[in-house]
Amino acid sequence: MIAINNYVRPQTLEEAYTLNQNKRNRIIGGMLWLKMSNEAVGTAIDLCDLGLNKIEETEDAFSIGASVTLRDIELHKGLNAYTQNSVSKAVKDIVGTQFKNMATVGGSIFGRFGFSDVLTIFLSMDTFVELYKGGTVPLSDFVKMKPDRDILVKIIVRKTPGRFNYLSMRNSRTDFPVIACAVSHVADECRAVIGARPGRAILITDSQGILSNGITEESAKAFAGFVADNVPTDNNVRASAKYRTHLINVLVRRALSELGGNNYGD
Repeated sequence: MIAINNYVRPQTLEEAYTLNQNKRNRIIGGMLWLKMSNEAVGTAIDLCDLGLNKIEETEDAFSIGASVTLRDIELHKGLNAYTQNSVSKAVKDIVGTQFKNMATVGGSIFGRFGFSDVLTIFLSMDTFVELYKGGTVPLSDFVKMKPDRDILVKIIVRKTPGRFNYLSMRNSRTDFPVIACAVSHVADECRAVIGARPGRAILITDSQGILSNGITEESAKAFAGFVADNVPTDNNVRASAKYRTHLINVLVRRALSELGGNNYGD
């Protein structure tokens, strides 16, 4: 059970950042995972007064504040129109509506959780994170960085022309995914992002040009095999490493099939 000694709603990012440098303090966000920990928090830092709960859309990008909820992105018409509803598909089975009304995008991304559907889908896009001190960093670089005491302000999704698809395998609806799979074709680059392996999501690009002549039954099968061969998996209570590798092969092929408008992904 968590114990909180002090609660503060900072009025500036600088105030929040300064408070967060104390290792006993915590930014609480939706507080859905933190409340299950067994620790004493010196000061709980609530960012609710900093205006980070908005999704702003321009001609070129989406700017998604760290305090935006998963329910917000699930229902956002512009974001889902751009991604062919892949964002909605990625979050629809996350626990339930009440949970998604509290869980924040910032918490999902900054936590770099291995089970994160949110991290998986946003890695398939032309996505950046804006850190208060660290500046703007590609999400693909951010996931490899060591956790620190910086503050995630927003994520930025550039409207680079692309096609997107998201699939996952769960043992039961609303459970954590056994494997999460996002496939995209963005700026002439095909990507597959695999999460819940059970480590944090990994981005694989078509560095071999397997899909350079288009998505066919043969090329989809070859690329799925390439992804499965290059994504490390492990065992946990939900599945074995071997089963996860098999699912990667199946889901990447199926996602490519749907992305290409074919039906050979089963």
